[in-house]
Amino acid sequence: MFSGFSGYGNAYANIPQRLEEFFRCYPIAMMNDNIRKDDANYGGKIFLPPSALNKLTLLNVRYPMLFELKSQESGKVTHGGVLEFIAEEGRVYLPQWMMETLEIQPGSVLQICSTDVPLGQFVKLEPQSVDFLDISDPKAVLERVLRNFSTLTIDDIIEISYNNKVYRIRILEVKPESSSKSICVIETDLVTDFAPPVGYVEPDYKSQKKQTPSFDPSIKGLGSMSKRINYAEILDPTDKDKSFHGEGQKLSGKAIKPKEDDIKEISVSLDGNPAPLNLPEGQLFFGFPYVPPKSDDGEDNEIASSKVFQGEGKSLRQSAKRKDKGSHQGSKTKAPKSPEVIEID
Repeated sequence: MFSGFSGYGNAYANIPQRLEEFFRCYPIAMMNDNIRKDDANYGGKIFLPPSALNKLTLLNVRYPMLFELKSQESGKVTHGGVLEFIAEEGRVYLPQWMMETLEIQPGSVLQICSTDVPLGQFVKLEPQSVDFLDISDPKAVLERVLRNFSTLTIDDIIEISYNNKVYRIRILEVKPESSSKSICVIETDLVTDFAPPVGYVEPDYKSQKKQTPSFDPSIKGLGSMSKRINYAEILDPTDKDKSFHGEGQKLSGKAIKPKEDDIKEISVSLDGNPAPLNLPEGQLFFGFPYVPPKSDDGEDNEIASSKVFQGEGKSLRQSAKRKDKGSHQGSKTKAPKSPEVIEID
């Protein structure tokens, strides 16, 4: 008799039901110090009272729990998830960026309804300052910070924290498109794209190519650096400026013949580009080897080389053979040597 009614009752039980409640909204900064979580300001989840959890358990809602937040004053709408059910009865605590998006003040009446949005596939973001370009790997940063969000809604300006700095990002586009203009970012592969940050000006590469190169002294006839500092005069100073006056002495004792070539007559030319030092692969250059100049008389070298390391050596232990051995003898006599073979009768 009641089979039809029971079937109708089962069908009615499977119909998803919505939670629609009104709460006084406050920012997370106004929560009690014992339960406040400042990190929740950089996420997309709210704090609801325990009575809301009791009503949600009686309803046939889908998980994860997602909510639509609508302001009665401005008519703005956004979406978010729930972090904990620890708020006071009749109150809901929101991140600061949600309060600014909904254009509401602390104590305003906020309508909260349970809802369902599709899983996200694509999102396009617009940073609100050029400081966002300082992040070396923004996609890796977003992959970490988006774990604090449940939904992303078009035209919302969310806030994220990275390296003790807060960045504001606007949601420009989401896919798939839906009437709620929002997507769920929980347990989904999300493709992200970035628009140029607000205030970013792309450099004009064409004008940079037309600009003249850096200052070249050769263009203005100044020449190389050696010419500007008079390096040739430094290498060939006058006699008054010379140090270490005097003549050298040979080891052989012979007089030094004056050279026909004078240093002053040597002309040092520093014009032109220096020749490159091309070395084979694996070879290093530590300076040119020293080649001593050739002397005027070749015999001087032979005489000098023959007199090197000549003389009598000295021994630390005095020799037994001395010139005055007969006149001076030690007080102790030497012991007789033992025979090599001893015969016993």
